[in-house]
Amino acid sequence: MERMKPEHMTHLDHKTLVRKDHPRIAFRGWIDRLEGEILLCRMAVAERGFPQLATELDELLDFVRSLIRADVLGEKVGEWKLGGYTPAELREYSHYPEKYFGQPHFMAAGTDEPAILYVNRLRTLIRQAELVGYKAFKDYDGIVTRPDLILTMNRLSSLCWIWMIKLKAGKYERKEGGL
Repeated sequence: MERMKPEHMTHLDHKTLVRKDHPRIAFRGWIDRLEGEILLCRMAVAERGFPQLATELDELLDFVRSLIRADVLGEKVGEWKLGGYTPAELREYSHYPEKYFGQPHFMAAGTDEPAILYVNRLRTLIRQAELVGYKAFKDYDGIVTRPDLILTMNRLSSLCWIWMIKLKAGKYERKEGGL
């Protein structure tokens, strides 16, 4: 006879049940939230006529969905590129946007192109997910047990920053009428 799983518990992996407020389950919830936000951001930038960025958001969505698998199965994130950038390039380009894109750092404003504001909201949610991930993947001494996931989350916010910079600098071709 199979034992019933209590409603307040869920599977951490194929053999471990935990309470639903477990830090790793909270991290997975934030990944779910990011998936929804990526979809909304993708729709918004496509409607505003930025098809290349919409395609890059599709790529991001597929990648973010793979992070749950990496957590559940204990797999390393491994080598990756998004928008044509490696994690090292994302760090470099996001730190020196004027050098690479001719656009200095800026603070988003209500007068900015709405696509910038949608990407900025996505960036801030990725930052929140990164903090939840840090809580989920640190041991009692504060040592990060999944540095690959934490680095990945940090670089995803850098990717959003680069998208904002490129939008501000006019580096994305705009097609009138959206997609």
